[in-house]
Amino acid sequence: MSDPSFPPGPRGAREVVTAFRAFVSNPPVQMLGFRAKWGSVVGFHVGTRDAIFLGDPALIGEVLLDKEGVWIKDRVTRGLSVFLGNGLLTSEGDFWRKQRKLIAPRLTKKHIATYASSMVKCAVTYADTLRDGEVGDVHAAMSRVTLEIVTQTLFGSALASGHDVIGGAMDEIMQNFEQVAPSWRQLFPNWVPFAARRRSARTAKTIDRAVFEVIKKRRDQKDRGDDLLSRMLEAQDDEGGKMTDLQLRDEAVTMFVAGHETTANALAFALMLLGDHPDIDARAHLEIEAELKGKGATAEDVPRLPFLEAIVKETLRLYPPAHIIGREATRDLALGKWSIPKGASVLMSPWALHHEPEFWPDPHSFRPDRWLDGSADRVPKNAYLPFGGGPRVCIGNHFAMMESILILATLLARARFERASTDAVQLQAAITLRPRTGIPMRVTTRKS
Repeated sequence: MSDPSFPPGPRGAREVVTAFRAFVSNPPVQMLGFRAKWGSVVGFHVGTRDAIFLGDPALIGEVLLDKEGVWIKDRVTRGLSVFLGNGLLTSEGDFWRKQRKLIAPRLTKKHIATYASSMVKCAVTYADTLRDGEVGDVHAAMSRVTLEIVTQTLFGSALASGHDVIGGAMDEIMQNFEQVAPSWRQLFPNWVPFAARRRSARTAKTIDRAVFEVIKKRRDQKDRGDDLLSRMLEAQDDEGGKMTDLQLRDEAVTMFVAGHETTANALAFALMLLGDHPDIDARAHLEIEAELKGKGATAEDVPRLPFLEAIVKETLRLYPPAHIIGREATRDLALGKWSIPKGASVLMSPWALHHEPEFWPDPHSFRPDRWLDGSADRVPKNAYLPFGGGPRVCIGNHFAMMESILILATLLARARFERASTDAVQLQAAITLRPRTGIPMRVTTRKS
């Protein structure tokens, strides 16, 4: 007899296998479908493992806040430690709290504002290459721009191995991850040496060589810069202790991935959406002209660009780079009226939450005005999670927002981007939500 306190969901071998296959093929879309079919809390058993899909914002808040300290990152997220190490994304408990306390003061809005000039400079370098009528992949372009930005702001100088090498290594790891996470392979422990996992471990060594070299170089310098790595080198805990090279490596690589990959995806989708909505693009350009008056954007300009900010927020609603959040229960517990067994994986999908009609009127439409007319204020807490939530909310959220607004302001001042293909953009739900094969767009330069 089934346990009435365990959440409803697929039952029986055939239904479970069908549901599992559908989920791994497209996790965010299927989680929205599960909610429509079974409700806001859905559970099923896969072999010896229990999976809970959580779509109730109130219960999501309980998990993310974790007042009792019973939740850790899920098995898939822990598997990222093969290349992220024990950084803020994958670490737990007292060690995570200590690291967060060390790093957070280096990522305040005041500190982040000092990186605005680097962000704009990198965007201008790309904008200078734009030619009227040319077609290019904006996802690849935004990856290059954000890669240059994170290299300058995190490391303060070029990587000895070349940041393109590190960027390529990250892409390889993304591809390897997709062969494991959205497949039956995820049911096996992280130590099982699938070929993709072995490749990721080898690729991580390429990243290690480059990052450790920069750390050594920075330690040997008497006069350090204002980059994040230099700031982390100087950070001290309450006992005066500083981070080891390994800790610096893990945090730097975590920031490198978060600061490069996620923002590149969001910017590419923003340009795609603006290309599909010329009226919204025109309004954004008018705001840029009115506020910047032909000068380059600065950190002080960001609050004066509310429509651009609304465009970024709406893009993150429709295409949240962190499309799924996972936690694992460390003991049996009650969540609402449901019993959650020890070891169960609880999965929360920002994408599904952001597309739920109960929370968002006309959820699939690109409507930046919902962030300006007060309608977004009526959405339940934890129904909008582009940066996660609770104590483990993304530490770089202010960095990402400022970077996205400044880059868009720089590019839209110079050009309009239009879709070069009518084909639907296929999504790849790997570590992040990204376009599977790029987004080709045609450039129309604006008259100065």
